[in-house]
Amino acid sequence: MSFGEYVVSRWGTLSLAAAEHALVVAIAIALASVIGIGVGVLGHGSPRVREGSIAASAAILTVPSLALLTLLIPLTGLGWGSTLIALTAYAFLPIIRNTVTGLRGLDAATVEAGRGMGLSRPRLLLRVQLPLAWPLILTGIRISTQMAIGIAAIAAFVDGPGLGNQIFEGLSRLGSVNSLNATLAGTLGIVVIAVLFDLFFAAVRHLTTPRGLRVRVRP
Repeated sequence: MSFGEYVVSRWGTLSLAAAEHALVVAIAIALASVIGIGVGVLGHGSPRVREGSIAASAAILTVPSLALLTLLIPLTGLGWGSTLIALTAYAFLPIIRNTVTGLRGLDAATVEAGRGMGLSRPRLLLRVQLPLAWPLILTGIRISTQMAIGIAAIAAFVDGPGLGNQIFEGLSRLGSVNSLNATLAGTLGIVVIAVLFDLFFAAVRHLTTPRGLRVRVRP
């Protein structure tokens, strides 16, 4: 059976696995973005929070993904729970670091002008600081997303959702009929998902970033 015939014959299974892969990544990145940006906002003005959060999120990245997923099994079981927690944890560092860097790198005169207009600290943050730092924050989210898409494939070891199951199914019976097709289908599917996510974030960046900032911050 050729690769094309394999894809056609298993289109339902492959499309469902691809949808689950994209969904688990999207949920994890949404959680990591909300928490990470919040921590970054707190950390940009507090050295203790900043250094502690960046150190902790960096330490998580040193833990092998398979080891972390396995350690989570007694707590959250097999499947979606362990996968979501692991992906969210791995996504923190780029988001927190870029949020802190973006907020701390703002032009002091611009921030002072906002204060001079009588803006409270929350309004200054929401109307001036976060919009100006947004391109760099979004870059961190894009980096985290690409990392999560790849790591999600490893979650197949703990019965996680996604195309990793196709890859490991093929590898487990390498040399048998359609083993290479299964591995190739899972791998190419993940590449397509990564490209689609990146195109989505490119569109978000184009729609939410003022023209003057687009040329200054690139992913």
